[in-house]
Amino acid sequence: MIPGHKATSRPAIRRRSGASRLDETTAPLGAESKRRGRQRSEKSEEAILKATLCLLKEMPLREITIEEIARAAGVGKATIYKWWPSKAYVALDAFLRRTNRMVPTPDTGSAERDFKEQLASLVAFYTSPPGRIFGQFMAEGQSDREFACLFRERFLKPRREVVGVIFDRGVIRGEIEQNLDRELVLDMIYGPAILRLMVGHAPLDRVFTDALISALFRGLENQSPSALREQARAANGMQ
Repeated sequence: MIPGHKATSRPAIRRRSGASRLDETTAPLGAESKRRGRQRSEKSEEAILKATLCLLKEMPLREITIEEIARAAGVGKATIYKWWPSKAYVALDAFLRRTNRMVPTPDTGSAERDFKEQLASLVAFYTSPPGRIFGQFMAEGQSDREFACLFRERFLKPRREVVGVIFDRGVIRGEIEQNLDRELVLDMIYGPAILRLMVGHAPLDRVFTDALISALFRGLENQSPSALREQARAANGMQ
């Protein structure tokens, strides 16, 4: 247990399929008000998001225009503006959807294994050509405060809620000390990986991610007598 941190309230785990969670986290901002209007074309939406990612791999967001996105997607500007207020919203929606597809959230029955698998997938994606857009967004946020706020709300917040489910399951199963601060723990898990991604001072690979989670979980484990007995029974059963 990490001393000095009080319990924080955590929302109950929502038992939903991966598809429903993906749909929720990738619905464009402002879509709630648009749903009452004209039906969104899934084909056009996919073309727009795909075209945006392709452009982002070639140039920074600040150099991309709505006109270029529309031309690459084969749609009119009006189609994009019906669903997104600006290119930043389009870019973040596109990257969030790709991240959700490429970085699944496993449920192996062990929070430690889940975090190992999820973090390894995340690192593999962020170090790939499409995933390097994440670094571009981070850099953009340093000079554009409005974009930084949008990045936190539109991308980071839904992603943290997705991985927060792993933490919540670990607490419910008695694997993780229930009085730990969930947000702090998530920072401790993903912060070192992001640091290596941005600074490049040390390897960013599966050896690193496994070692990180293993070391962290030695401090996260629930050490109450009942939890220790349960762990001992589980260990004996595996022998």
